[in-house]
This record gives sequence, C-alpha cells and structure tokens, in this order.
Amino acid sequence: MNNEEKKVSQPPRRRGHGPMGGGSPAEKAKDFKGAVKRLFQELKGFKYFILFALILAMLGSVLSIVAPNKLSDLTDTISDGLVVNTDNLKKVTTEVTNNLSEEKLKKTLPEVLSIKMDQNTMYQIMMDTSIKQEEKNTFQALLETKNQQKIIEELGNYSDRLLKHLLPNSKYKGKEITFEDKKQLLSMMKKKNQKEVTLSKTMQEILFSPITIDKVEITSSDQYQYLKIMNTMKKDASPQELYSKIDQMPKSIGKVIKPKMDMTKIKKIALFLAILYICSATFTYIESLSMTVVSNKFAKKLRKNISSKINRLPLKYFDKHTTGDILSRVTNDVDTIAQSMNQSLAMLVSSITLFIGSLIMMFVTNWVMALTAVLSSIIGFIGMMFILSKSQKYFVSRQEELGNLNGHIEEVYSGLNVVKAYNGKKEADKKFDIYNEKVRISNQKGQFLSGLMQPMMNFIGNFGYVAVCIVGALLTMNDKITFGVIVAFISYVRLFTSPLAQIAQAMTSLQSTAAASERVFEFLDEKEMSEEKNKKAYLKKEEVKGNIDFLDVVFKYDGNDKPTIKDFTAHAKAGQKIAIVGPTGAGKTTMVNLLMKFYDIDSGDIKIDGVSTKDLTRKNIHELFTMVLQDTWLFEGTIKENIVYNMKDVKEEKIEEVCKEVGLNHFIKTLPHGYDSEISDNDSVSAGQRQLLTIARGMIEEAPFLILDEATSNVDTRTEELVQQAMDKLTEGKTSFIIAHRLSTIKNADLILVMKDGNIIEMGNHKQLMKQKGFYADLYNSQFEL
Repeated sequence: MNNEEKKVSQPPRRRGHGPMGGGSPAEKAKDFKGAVKRLFQELKGFKYFILFALILAMLGSVLSIVAPNKLSDLTDTISDGLVVNTDNLKKVTTEVTNNLSEEKLKKTLPEVLSIKMDQNTMYQIMMDTSIKQEEKNTFQALLETKNQQKIIEELGNYSDRLLKHLLPNSKYKGKEITFEDKKQLLSMMKKKNQKEVTLSKTMQEILFSPITIDKVEITSSDQYQYLKIMNTMKKDASPQELYSKIDQMPKSIGKVIKPKMDMTKIKKIALFLAILYICSATFTYIESLSMTVVSNKFAKKLRKNISSKINRLPLKYFDKHTTGDILSRVTNDVDTIAQSMNQSLAMLVSSITLFIGSLIMMFVTNWVMALTAVLSSIIGFIGMMFILSKSQKYFVSRQEELGNLNGHIEEVYSGLNVVKAYNGKKEADKKFDIYNEKVRISNQKGQFLSGLMQPMMNFIGNFGYVAVCIVGALLTMNDKITFGVIVAFISYVRLFTSPLAQIAQAMTSLQSTAAASERVFEFLDEKEMSEEKNKKAYLKKEEVKGNIDFLDVVFKYDGNDKPTIKDFTAHAKAGQKIAIVGPTGAGKTTMVNLLMKFYDIDSGDIKIDGVSTKDLTRKNIHELFTMVLQDTWLFEGTIKENIVYNMKDVKEEKIEEVCKEVGLNHFIKTLPHGYDSEISDNDSVSAGQRQLLTIARGMIEEAPFLILDEATSNVDTRTEELVQQAMDKLTEGKTSFIIAHRLSTIKNADLILVMKDGNIIEMGNHKQLMKQKGFYADLYNSQFEL
C-alpha cells in the first residue's frame, strides 16, 4: 500500500528490531509484577511439571546442605584414626601409676620385703665385722625412730652385707622372692630415673596387676615395659618422638593406644555421603531436564500462538509496527523467556533454599563460626552490590546505543545503492563511528565493572575460608569444636556465598524475562479481526457471475482526521476489465484492500453478485480473487513450487504454458535444473523476473475475479506487451480490476475509473474519457510530455 494514501500520523518506528537490529528487549518491564503474574497464568498448563521440577531443585539443595555435616563426621572419624588414642593412653598411664602409688606401696612393701628385725638378726648385724661400725650406728639410729615407712625408704642406702641379714629369701602370695628381687625393689624406690632399674618377672607380677582396656588384657610384664619406655621420654617430646616410642611398646598396649581407623564407621559415612551426592545430582539432572522440556514446550506454544495471532490481526497493526519488531517478539523475546525459565527459575528456588538452609545449619552447628562466616561474606557483598549498582546503567546504555548502531547499519545496508549514488559513504561512516564509539564506551565500562564480579566473588570466598579457619583453629585449641566442624564450615561458606550471586543473577534475568513476556503478551492481546462464525453466506467460485457493486463506501485509516475513501460508488459488471487510475494517494490500492476485506469499511457496502461482503467470510472472498501485486514475494523453494503456491493438482503442462505466455520459459530453461531449480527471495533474480513469476502464479489460479496492482511496473516494454497479451487472455470471462500508472496499459479496459481524493471524478472507456478532455486526458497526455 502506498504510504501517501494513508496519510496516517504514525509514531516513529523503533530502531534495532530488524534483521540487523537483534530486537533486544528492554532491560526492565513497565509493570514487573503484572508481567510476572501474566507469565505464570500462561504457564498453568505446565504447573505440575514446574512444581515437580522446583521440588526436585529444593530437595537437591537440601541434600547439599546436609552433606557438610556428614563430611564433618567423616573428617573427625578419619582424624581420630590418624592420632594416638589419648583416652586409652591416659587409662594405661593411670593404671600403671596406680600400681606404683604411694598408698599401694605402703600396704604392699612391708609384706613383700618381709624385713627381719628380731634380736637375733640385730645381734648378727652387730657381730658381723664386714659391716662398718659407722653403718651399724646409722642403722641403729634408724631403728630407734620406730617409723616403719621411713625404715623402708632408707634401706636402699645400706650395703648388701647389712641388707642380707634384714631381707632374706621369702614368699609373697605363693611367689618366691629372693634377696636380689628385694634389692631391685629398693633400688627402684631410691632412683628417680627408673629406666635404669630392672625388675625380675616375679616383682613385675607382684607390683603390676593385669588390667583390661577395650577387651585387651595388659599383663604385668607389658605394664613394666610401658613404664620403662615412658620414663625415657622428655617432657617436651615432639609428636614424632611419641609415635616412635609407641612403636616400641608391647603389642597389648599398642593395640589400645596406636592410631586405628574405624573402617566400618568410615564406610557407612562415605556410603551415606555418596548416596546424598548421587541423589542430589540425580534430582538436579531431572529438574534440569524437566525445566528444559517445559521451557521448550512453552516456547513452542508461544510461537504457535504468535503465528496464529498474526493471521488474525488486521493489516492496520502491521502498518504501525515494523516487521523486525514482530520478528523480534517471535524469536528474541520468546527465546529470552524460554532461557530464563530453563535456567533462572529453578536456580532462584535452589539458591534461596541453599542460602536459608546453609545459614540455619551454620548457626545450629556453631554460632561463633556462623557469625564469622556471615560477617566475612557480608563485607564482600557490600562491595559487590556497590559495583552492581554502578554497572547497571552502563548495560542499559549499551543496549540503547547498540540499538542505535544496528538501526544505522540496517538503514545503510538496505539503501546501500542510494548511499553510494549520493556519495554518502563518508557521512554514513562518520555516523557509524559516533554510534560505535558510544557502544564501545558503554560496553567497556560495563564489562570492566562486571569483570570485577568474579575476582570479588573469589575474594569473598577466600576471605570467608581464612576467617573460618582462624576462628575454627582457636576454638579447636580450646576443645570447643572438632577439626571436622572447620571442614564443614568451609563447605558452608561456599554454599552461603554462591547463592547470593546466583539470586542476583536470576533476579536480573527475571527482569529481562518480564520485559520480554510483556512484549509477547502485548502482541497476543492485540485486537483481532472480527469473528466470522455467524456468517452463513457463501459463494462458490464456480457459480459466481462476477458482478461487484460499491455503494457509498466510506473508509478512514486509524489516526487520520479525514477519510481516505469518501462516498465511493461504482458498478462492475461480469467479465468487465475495470481500470482504476489516479494520482498517488487517491485511494486506488485502498479500494482494492477494502474489496479483499483486508480492512473493514466504516460505512456503505460492497456487494458481490448481490451478496454483501459483510456477510461473507474473508476466506470465501479470498478464494474468489487472484491478486498480482507490485510488491513481489518469493519463498525458498523451486520455481515450480513458487508458481504453484498453495494450489493443488496443477499439471506441469499448465505451468509451462503460463510461463511461455508471460515470457519466463527462456529464463527458466537457462537455469541448471529448470523448473526444479531452487530459488529464494535473496537470490540474484531481477525485479522484472520476480514480477513475471508472481504474474505466472496469479495466472495459474482460476478465480472469477482478478486484481492487478501495478503488475507490470518492473518489466521492460517488450515484456510488458507479452504480459499484456497474456493478461488479455487471462481476463477473458473474469471481472478484472487493474491499477496502473502506465495508462497505455489500460487503453483496452471496458471501464476506467478516475479517482482523486478518495472518490470517482470521471468514468468511461479510454475514448470517452479522452473526448471529455478532463483529468484523465491530462494524465494520459502528460506521459508524452518532455
């Protein structure tokens, strides 16, 4: 349709929505809540799938939250198996020490030593010349103290000659105790460094009672050996020295104090952890699969609805919106919605679950460590949010400038011939450089600030790890927590920090999704053409005679102050060839569009064989007409498919005959595969050849009415003559409407309607109108003026 005819005051079309423009949706929706609400209403058919996927996402997150606690238990169990059993070591040391305690020795030593202090023994001591007199006197003084404990303690200071009289061989609890045994005992009591003392097996059995720890019996001999080894250790001995001494200890003691892995417990925890992680991964996989299915099916549903909607929209909608904008809604906006549903929705739910769950588990495990982790993370996130707030405006600016740049590119490439013809390359390059520089600046600043996000996230995570390790080490030193708790908190720090970034990302994605869905639903909510279910009238094209009556037709485009067609009245008889001529903007094409019911008339009526078009369906009307327009259209397919378009049972002979009539046969024969050659609207086919193909397409269809809208405008004079002859044959027996600016092509028309300002000002055949010497005569003669 000619733009001059509409004279509609339309809003400026948006740039950046054509094939070059990308059609990026706005960063933010006009009504975010309303857009999200509408989106979920449209998703009702998938609610069970979505609910199932979200539950799985939550379960996967919950299992991930539980895992660190079990990991803590596993760490503690393994660490316990790597260190000495200090509890049993204390038990052994306590038992051995108790056997040699002062209280026990007080009770045991007198009986074990069995000291002879009768008068006969004392006499023998005094008479023994081998004993020095000084020693006798010292011993005599000791006896006078009458303190048995002191006497026993001091006996070790006397010579063997004296002690042999006091400590003869004796028995204790059925065991034979020799003088040497008693002497060893006294020596042990006397010497502080007991590693230098050797006790006989008999004395070992007397001093050390057998003990049982963890169902392992530790004999007297093993206790004695343990005592000797432990006495060789220094107070500040290193862990390595301790482990080397443990290796020297008796087997019974080694069993109860050596590092020992509880493999049964470790296997149970490890198996439980494996099941947790496998279940979590399985839930996440099924959730991802479910959301992928839902998002693709929903995208398919939206595209199907949009495709169906396009066929129900009136032409006036397409007059006000660019093709690129509509395509953007079908492709970019729907893809944005699908991608967001596939990634952001489940991620948002799982991230919130992870965030809340990990926070609760941290405080349940240890509130001090929890505060440490939270505070360390918050410090980093304050900086991250500050960066986000600064970078957002640059991303918005980038989208706007990118739209301007793409719009400029689209304009230049679509009119490249004009740009070159008018030497506008320099000016076009200059504008391109300006737009490109603005995109570069916005993109550079936005990418720089967003590039700080990953290092910032790493810093937050690492800072949290360091803080947790330091505080955890201090608490471990004070026996407040175990090493496993530190390991668990390192995992919790990761689980706590990651969701915050994911939530921010998901919310940003939802903003774009809301904006995209708003555009899609805005399109789906557009007012459609009126319903035609109640229209019962139907005209069979085989039975149509071909009379058309225009009765006081009035039509005005939306937004126009004045009507384009005013009280138009005309009568076309069956079989007539009617030409419509007039200056640009007179309403010629508008009349044809009203006849085809592309637009609804405001008042008046159009009748076909006495039946009002208001009572006929659009489909029925379109079946009655064959249209050949000035604007050519070819689709990707063979030449034969382009000509036969949407018609069935067309014979090849008929196709070749039509192509010969319009002068296409020679061109088609030069192609590699003839009529089966692939062709599309982008192929290097001349404008004239395109128009001939569309004319051939129109000639194939057998309809009672024919509309030719500047059908020969792009062909040369010779071809026009051939086409004109074909048209004469095509219009035989049909009511034809021909719109033409070349008045020479409609000289043989039965009726010529001369239109100006939306109405008929002259009517008649060529000879009659030329005799009138009116507006038509002036138009016709102007063709030959220089």
